[in-house]
Amino acid sequence: MAKDVIIACDFAGEAETLKFLDQFTEERPFVKIGMELFYSAGPSIVKKIKERGHPIFLDLKLHDIPNTVKKTMAVLSSLDVDICNLHASGTTPMMKAALEGLTRPDGTRPLLIAVTQLTSTDQEALENDLLIHEPIDKVVMHYALTAKNAGLDGVVCSPLEAAKVHEVCGESFLTVTPGVRFADSKADDQKRVMTPEKAREAGSDYIVVGRPITQADDPVAAYRRCVKEFLGK
Repeated sequence: MAKDVIIACDFAGEAETLKFLDQFTEERPFVKIGMELFYSAGPSIVKKIKERGHPIFLDLKLHDIPNTVKKTMAVLSSLDVDICNLHASGTTPMMKAALEGLTRPDGTRPLLIAVTQLTSTDQEALENDLLIHEPIDKVVMHYALTAKNAGLDGVVCSPLEAAKVHEVCGESFLTVTPGVRFADSKADDQKRVMTPEKAREAGSDYIVVGRPITQADDPVAAYRRCVKEFLGK
């Protein structure tokens, strides 16, 4: 199974994003397009980045009634991204509907993964804000297994939970893990974090790294450092 570093391009607009990517003259990193950029620049930014040769994780975290999600995924499938996602808490019917919508007439589709719990969520928030009184690890594993049973390809989870997800759902079930920081970086608003090297050891398949790369003095060097620590090369 391929492993990779995904750069979170959480920029406010197209010009800033493309200027950032212009710095990568030798590599074509896997990039994540989130809500801020997609809502600002629209579908055209996906096409422009794809034309440059970058694999794309479209991180819109859909969560709505099954019919709405199905129709939305049908629209997103035409953008030729590599990974899409939704919230596992949207329930099994929603996830199954998403798969139907994402699958093209020829049977191909992007990978579809489910968000378990955001890495900004800790046990206190889980209990006080969401009224979920189970250990966060147990909640994540339940969502992961629900996503697998719905036919999805993997989940978004903390690197702290990646090994357990593989144990519960199998090695081929993808773990895409934000909340990754260099040992000398700030945690920012992330609560459940790990270094690239530790994430590799924990079994993460893809790590999503934003500010430690995008806000670095030398983003290309920071990206290469991240690749070296995560992939060991």
